[in-house]
Amino acid sequence: MAELSERVASGYFPTVASGEAEATKLNQGALEFMLGAQKMMFEEWVFLGDEMLERTRTEMHLCTEFVAKMAAAHSVKDIQTMCQECGQHQLDFFRRDSARLFKHGERMIAATSNLINGRSLN
Repeated sequence: MAELSERVASGYFPTVASGEAEATKLNQGALEFMLGAQKMMFEEWVFLGDEMLERTRTEMHLCTEFVAKMAAAHSVKDIQTMCQECGQHQLDFFRRDSARLFKHGERMIAATSNLINGRSLN
């Protein structure tokens, strides 16, 4: 607003060509923002698919391991040991999964910040 009042006070009125150039620059910025947002959304869908597949694979591995150990257990002490080991594996999986999702959240915040500030997503 101050810029407009300075132009009026100085008697400077922009030409049609400079107005078109400013509009083009604004449109280019809006286009880059929309394409960047679209790219981020697509990357999120790909990440989600990969995460779901990896999580399913890991859960299936843990389930198979649990069933195999349950079949091999011949006493209450073996079952107790097996439950402790499998519980530890579940906790390790949860810890790794949480750390991976936290890092992804940090990358998303950085990418969103870059997109809003007009910097490249790469």
